[in-house]
Amino acid sequence: MSTGKRKTLLSGPIVRHAIKDSFVKLSPVTLIKNPVMFVVEIGSIIVLLMVLAPGYFHAEDTVGFNIAVLFILLFTVLFANFAEALAEGRGKAQADSLKKTKQDITAKKLTGTTIKIVPSSELRKGDVVIVTQGELIPGDGEVIEGLASVDESAITGESAPVIKEAGGDFNSVTGGTRVVSDEIKVRITSDPGESFLDRMISLVEGAKRQKTPNEIALSTLLISLTIIFLIVVVSLQPIASFLSIDLEIPVLIALLVCLIPTTIGGLLSAIGIAGMDRVTQFNVLAMSGKAVEAAGDINTMILDKTGTITFGNRMASEFIPVGKETGDDLIAWAVISSLKDETPEGRSVIELAKKLERPHDAGIAEGGTFIEFKAETRMSGIDLPDGRHVRKGAVDAVKKWVVARGGAIPDHLDTNSDAIARQGGTPLAVAVDDRIYGLIYLKDTVKPGMKERFDELRKMGIKTIMCTGDNPLTAATIAREAGVDDFIAESTPEDKIAVIRREQAEGKLVAMTGDGTNDAPALAQADVGLAMNSGTTAAKEAANMVDLDSDPSKIIEVVAIGKQLLMTRGALTTFSIANDIAKYFAIIPAMFTLAIPEMEVLNVMGLGSPNSAILSALIFNAIIIPLLIPLAMRGVSYKPMSSTRLLRRNIFIYGLGGIVVPFVGIKIIDLIVNVWI
Repeated sequence: MSTGKRKTLLSGPIVRHAIKDSFVKLSPVTLIKNPVMFVVEIGSIIVLLMVLAPGYFHAEDTVGFNIAVLFILLFTVLFANFAEALAEGRGKAQADSLKKTKQDITAKKLTGTTIKIVPSSELRKGDVVIVTQGELIPGDGEVIEGLASVDESAITGESAPVIKEAGGDFNSVTGGTRVVSDEIKVRITSDPGESFLDRMISLVEGAKRQKTPNEIALSTLLISLTIIFLIVVVSLQPIASFLSIDLEIPVLIALLVCLIPTTIGGLLSAIGIAGMDRVTQFNVLAMSGKAVEAAGDINTMILDKTGTITFGNRMASEFIPVGKETGDDLIAWAVISSLKDETPEGRSVIELAKKLERPHDAGIAEGGTFIEFKAETRMSGIDLPDGRHVRKGAVDAVKKWVVARGGAIPDHLDTNSDAIARQGGTPLAVAVDDRIYGLIYLKDTVKPGMKERFDELRKMGIKTIMCTGDNPLTAATIAREAGVDDFIAESTPEDKIAVIRREQAEGKLVAMTGDGTNDAPALAQADVGLAMNSGTTAAKEAANMVDLDSDPSKIIEVVAIGKQLLMTRGALTTFSIANDIAKYFAIIPAMFTLAIPEMEVLNVMGLGSPNSAILSALIFNAIIIPLLIPLAMRGVSYKPMSSTRLLRRNIFIYGLGGIVVPFVGIKIIDLIVNVWI
């Protein structure tokens, strides 16, 4: 997402709309969702009645004071509403930018052998369309034929086009993106209104955000503190009567509002919404606030290798015969095994053979039965009409297959296989019935900067585990180059789920990144599942986050934002409770000093009068909320450090600051108020 787009998120229209929503949210039906602010609003209504009918409440002598209290209470609620509305406005602004990509695109729908031009709104799940160079893809789908370069900048903000092709894990396309080269045939995978873009728009608007468990716990704490202080304030009335002190209702309401944690109560919703907004700014779509918050507590990260840690473009680079077999025979059978293999690896075998100009007879495969690759067998191939069986796949799988047919393992097979693996490549064995002809050397490449990114995760206390279907030596080489902490070789979808469940059973929160259909079960099992947008529809639907840039290292930003969310909430809670202490010393001594002169020693702030003390504390209580809105929206800066050091830092900055800042602020306001009174 471009910097220019981010700058517009706090534009004039957003602020103006937030101001309008601040008044709309005054509805008790809406505000009751925020119990702290609801109490403040009830107090405002009571004081309003006293201002409108002072005679009924015997408050003729305090009308001016009551009006001042009324306006301050009202602005306290409005500032809290403004913080939430501003956070929602940022998300809605992003949703509006996404809506611009939704157009009534025409589609070339394929019916049998004929092509019919129809509006994209008429397309249904299962329909097949043809999209050529320069045309917009009319809906979410999967490429079932062809290869094309697709411009996804309307969704991701990135100008570089990506390759989409049939087969493999890079066949998923998003409606609204543009084909910039070649032609593809796409099967639509969603009905109107259910597309990935539709879900994006709904989610980034933020208004339907669910509260996270920590947020619910904090809300419970705030409600408990509000009830406690309500009981305390109510009990002050008989104490004041006993001491012959006349405590007016507005004074008690002002005291209650100052003592309950209004600061965090006013900013709590904004913090949660802003957390989802921040991950969206990094081109990561979070399905809920829970996912963002869970990311902040992640202990273990499981990463699929292909397409996640590596580019995933494993291509045939060399044919290595073994035993007494010749290179020509190996290439011939490698091509036969790949004729109907639509995966990138399979096509690369044929391309390499063409480049080497080696002979092969494709005719013998006509009428044969293609055997698809499966995670369980880790082989693919073809059963020829003449009864021969050709297989290509993982070396150990092919060895078992050949031995089961009475064949022998040729010389140098394991030696050459291990040599390829040590170089970070992937060896594929080629066999016909009981004979292994040799190896295909596939090369894959670790994405730049992955090692440094994993070092950052390690500093955060997060363990990284790579899962791959490769053999142990290949996995070890890639793991060493990438810098992960551990790896699981020859892993199946069940293995990925097993390691996630094992970590979770130890009380750890687990994140999983992946892009393939075989990653979908693990993405669903993980506490945080981050799917690559370049991956399959199944992976994206199973995850609770989708990275629109398909950069697995983006999880580091997500973790940092999750920690920011937790830290921001904790820091502002600490500040809110700490400044209640300052307000306590501002109001209580001033209220009781006249009746109990000994309490003057508690009046450490030296405030002018009981009324000025109350108004000063109330004014500070109101203005501190808008002053903290930028912090709530931006989040507390996070740097990798131990939890103990982090706790000490927050207590020092926000705990001590929460006491000092109100002391200074209330004193300054009191000096100004005494000039006006």
